[in-house]
Amino acid sequence: MREIDIPFGQPILDVEEIEAVKKVLEGPILAHGPVCAEFENAFSGFTESKFAISVASGTAALHLCLYASNIGPGDEVIVPAMSHVATAHAVEYCGAKPVFADVDPKSGNISPESISNSITERTKAIMVVHFLGLPCEMDAINRIASSIGALVFEDAALALGAKYGNKISGNLATAGCFSFYPIKHVTSIEGGMVTTNDERLARSIQQRKAFGYDHNHQTRVKPGIYDVPVLGYNYRMNEVEAAVGLCQLSKLKDRLKVRMDNYTALKSALASLDEITVFEPRQGKSTSSCYCLNAVLTPDSSINRDNIVQELTAQGIGTSVHYPGPIPMMSYYKEKYDYLPGQFPIAEWLSNKTISLPVAPHVPKGFEHRIATAIKKAIYNARKSL
Repeated sequence: MREIDIPFGQPILDVEEIEAVKKVLEGPILAHGPVCAEFENAFSGFTESKFAISVASGTAALHLCLYASNIGPGDEVIVPAMSHVATAHAVEYCGAKPVFADVDPKSGNISPESISNSITERTKAIMVVHFLGLPCEMDAINRIASSIGALVFEDAALALGAKYGNKISGNLATAGCFSFYPIKHVTSIEGGMVTTNDERLARSIQQRKAFGYDHNHQTRVKPGIYDVPVLGYNYRMNEVEAAVGLCQLSKLKDRLKVRMDNYTALKSALASLDEITVFEPRQGKSTSSCYCLNAVLTPDSSINRDNIVQELTAQGIGTSVHYPGPIPMMSYYKEKYDYLPGQFPIAEWLSNKTISLPVAPHVPKGFEHRIATAIKKAIYNARKSL
């Protein structure tokens, strides 16, 4: 078997990040410092948001948005059935109830219709997920939310740089939440960011990400003296992470173009296969940030996903699955809320029939032909054995 030489994802770091980290480590401040503030300012500028608050992870960003908005027991938050489990976990952390909605078969996104069908008198927020980087139908979703007085939060963990019309992800709703995990569009090793135009929410998140202090290190009149008027968490980003993230952000625009070019090339290479559907990277007002490409197999059982993955692995190509199951079919949620198979048919189809393929800037020239050839071989062998 060939060694994996086209991994699904990998951090793309160079001497700039190394030097930035070295500079922080040689300095006197590793936390509560100016590099985090610089990263926040740069990120705010990129997303065209008034405020950007650095946090420890994308999950922390999601949790803080809900927590700082006083969402808690007795409240409901509408969440797509197809997402990373962190989206729903953030609701659970607050003691609220995630209400799952099925997704659109052409995009994997939660749709305005599915949201409308999930609203109850307890709905306080809608957590949209821009699936694999494609923004949801935000105009309609924001109208629905406004009509019931609900907040809208973007889980934009895979959508950094995605656009909806002339606006960029993170500036499409009440607040946006980003993740800087190692193989995301931008990494800070670990870390996340909240973006918002709501000053009250921004100040509340800033306070609650740092234990609930009434004064941070920069605003304390007397060193070491502060009060804690609210419950908070230790959800802060450190200076090393911010230094890496700041370097990465400066390279993002060029890398987004590479991702779109790679996505287009791979989509074209797979176009002759009737057994596979690929989502359009531009739909309506939405332009994807192209985190990866999902090859969606036909709903029937004629093609075994495992066989295709095995052939790709044998050819040195890494894959993933987004996601291994609808969130309500994961044991914790299934058992707690008594969900049954068949309640979320589109999400179940996608989880069972998709292969996530790499399109990030680390892939080599001609990668699309290697991937398409391996998939064609696996499909041919599957058809021959029928």
